[in-house]
Amino acid sequence: MKIIITADSTCDLPLDLTERYQIGIAPLYVNMDDKPLRDWEEVKPQDVFDYSARTGKLAYTSARNIGEYTEFFEKYLSECDAVVHISIGSGFSSSYQNALLAAQDLENVYVIDSGNLTSGHGLIAIRASELAAEGKTPEKIIEILKDYALKVDTSFVLDQLDYLHKGGRCSGVAALGANLLKLKPCIEVVDGKMQVGKKYRGSLDKCVGQYIRERLADTSNIDTARVFITYAGVTDETIELARSVVRECIGDATEILCSTAGCTVSCHCGPGTLGLIFVHK
Repeated sequence: MKIIITADSTCDLPLDLTERYQIGIAPLYVNMDDKPLRDWEEVKPQDVFDYSARTGKLAYTSARNIGEYTEFFEKYLSECDAVVHISIGSGFSSSYQNALLAAQDLENVYVIDSGNLTSGHGLIAIRASELAAEGKTPEKIIEILKDYALKVDTSFVLDQLDYLHKGGRCSGVAALGANLLKLKPCIEVVDGKMQVGKKYRGSLDKCVGQYIRERLADTSNIDTARVFITYAGVTDETIELARSVVRECIGDATEILCSTAGCTVSCHCGPGTLGLIFVHK
């Protein structure tokens, strides 16, 4: 039985990984001046940052509609026996519901709520591809992924709160105070939603090092085979620092995958964002 794995573009998997794991990507939309642009195809994170700097406004994301999902699934059904689609978490977008409604009118299309976004979503899509390659049925893939998705740990450190403030997710006083005190909040995905965790203080590089060491402190409860460092609007030096700290914590055998955070995270968090994404045992 040939199964094709697909995912929303919010999984933020770079091209080499989508090709390696043969994952089809359904682009969501990023809106600038009410013009919808296909995520990663027509707009990149730097375009989001440039738009905000130029206009003082935030770009915003929107879901694919039911008809678009229907066409997307039909295209892949012509090439395989079944499609298993890994959706962005239902707490972040109506895309999951739209994909589910589209699948109800088709045979052999299965939609899974990842409960996640960016590389957390991507890890689940990769695991789905591995299970399909092992010959698992769609039903078995869904069963395994429901448990696997609960173990994905997704978090980010933010250099500044300007985007959260503009998006109405924190007050101007909180944003100003955080910037003055050089506070870098950690944003965590918990129960399918983003929430503020610990706040770090100092330069971004100092906070990134502390953040990674704390997240990876208990390696006995971490699947160290594959770890994502996901970022937007940070320097190559910061990325290399993050990579070296991950190596320090969990050794050279780990596959460290570096990925640019896509427009969904970028629209909410802004430049100077770096996250660590992995799976608990």
